[in-house]
Amino acid sequence: MESADPLRRTGVPVWDPAQYRRHAGHRLRPLRDLLARLPPLPSPRPRIADLGCGPGEPTAVLAERWPTAEITGYDLSEAMLAEARAHAGPTPGGGTVDFARADLAAWRPGRPHDLIISNAALHWCPGHIARLPVWTAALRPGGVLAFQVPGNFAAPAHTLLADLCASPRWRDRLGAAPRRAPVAEPVEYTGALAALGCGTDVWETTYVHVLTGEDPVLEWAKGTALRPVLTALDSDPAAREAFLAEYRDLLREAYPPGPHGTLFPFRRIFAVARGHT
Repeated sequence: MESADPLRRTGVPVWDPAQYRRHAGHRLRPLRDLLARLPPLPSPRPRIADLGCGPGEPTAVLAERWPTAEITGYDLSEAMLAEARAHAGPTPGGGTVDFARADLAAWRPGRPHDLIISNAALHWCPGHIARLPVWTAALRPGGVLAFQVPGNFAAPAHTLLADLCASPRWRDRLGAAPRRAPVAEPVEYTGALAALGCGTDVWETTYVHVLTGEDPVLEWAKGTALRPVLTALDSDPAAREAFLAEYRDLLREAYPPGPHGTLFPFRRIFAVARGHT
């Protein structure tokens, strides 16, 4: 039976690194806020895994923070990895950066890590809470697991997209988008990590991004939430443009431009877990 989830129907979404980078500053700020809450790592030459590294800029931020580290960025998208490899090589502090293809739902560390970190990727990994015991078990004593995920799945940008996918015109092509958020709430992450014996620091932040340009929320979604739909409609350009026009009109009403730009509230959930020392 064919899945109603457009992501599962089409397989891995095709990513567009250039589109993703259109709001690079906004997308990197949560990573920097996450890093600001991390405790010191146990090793002076830490081993770091970056889960869902995208086009490599987040991994480069990690190399700036820990110039002596051995860092590997993991992603499932070959398009993203092709861009990320521009950041590979030795670092000025004597560390190294490299990249590898991996499915986060199956990735298992091969050796102890000082830091396993993920910036806005785990919502693409179904059942990622079940992976937390595997990842925390791979931490060195005093090592850290840290991640941030979008917590905005009840926002108009997502609910309007789900409604449109399920509408009579599109449901046979796309099916109904899942209504359950693919991430947990902060209290759930806290409970799961505490049960593993970790010291926990979990919080949420709502950023109010001021976006500029024509249809900026649509352009933001083209880099992330729309990827499964765009992948499903890739072979039918007319249908693709028709869907984007309908979604654009809905977003214009939900996020009207103001005198200083379009305000785009975006909730994110953060978690830092420190293993036993």
